[in-house]
Amino acid sequence: MEKLPAKTGWIWIKEGFALFRKQPAEISTLFLAYMFLMLALNIVPLLGQVLPLVLVPVFAMSFMQACVNIEQGKRVYPNLLLIGFRSPALKNLLTLGALYLVAAVIALAASTLIDGGVFWTAITGQTALDAKEIQQSNMSLAMLFSAAVYVPAAMAFWYAAPLIMWQKMGVSKAIFYSFFAVSREMKAFTVYGLAWAAIGVVLPAIISVLIAVLVGNQAVTLMILLPLSIALTVVMYCSFYPTYTHIFGKPGADLPPSQEAQETPTQE
Repeated sequence: MEKLPAKTGWIWIKEGFALFRKQPAEISTLFLAYMFLMLALNIVPLLGQVLPLVLVPVFAMSFMQACVNIEQGKRVYPNLLLIGFRSPALKNLLTLGALYLVAAVIALAASTLIDGGVFWTAITGQTALDAKEIQQSNMSLAMLFSAAVYVPAAMAFWYAAPLIMWQKMGVSKAIFYSFFAVSREMKAFTVYGLAWAAIGVVLPAIISVLIAVLVGNQAVTLMILLPLSIALTVVMYCSFYPTYTHIFGKPGADLPPSQEAQETPTQE
């Protein structure tokens, strides 16, 4: 398999926008249903802090499958949010989610080496931090360090869920393939990441400044930026799908849907 050129990172984003444009209301509704469910889970004591992260791979496949449906001209419905729970690969997806949690805890704990635990305290909500304490700490540097520590895990997890559910791989094999697939296409992923940073941060900032100059009303700014932020987030979710298909091909190309449903994941 040949390495993809760096410009592929931008192509992934363009294809994400193209998928979104075909069914913007439907996939946005799916996303809002997901957000509502996450808020509901947060109400549950203790488990509400853990379950959203453990369930990330399960719900990630809802959006990946939504992109498959859009590509095939099928309607996206909110009940697609539960497709991962109906999959024979559910156990492996939950195992992957537990690894997500472990990796996140390790990355956050690593930040204590930089700021003495200020960022960790802020994230876990153990005690209230005042503005002066935050300003006097190295919290910003700690956040960057924590993100850097998490990068290898992010590479290992990027394709793991679809490889588990669509390629019937075990958890360890999916993580292995994901890590080296991302490593191989690092140029494309660098362009992809930088482009999303520009779209997700710079673009809203420019729009907010323009609205402030032209209208000068904070409520109007919020009314425009909130739906824009939601739309961009949904497009980003859509763009995950082409990052997969450009490397591993379209899912289920060799199996009819009925046969795919009967396949069980390989246990490692």
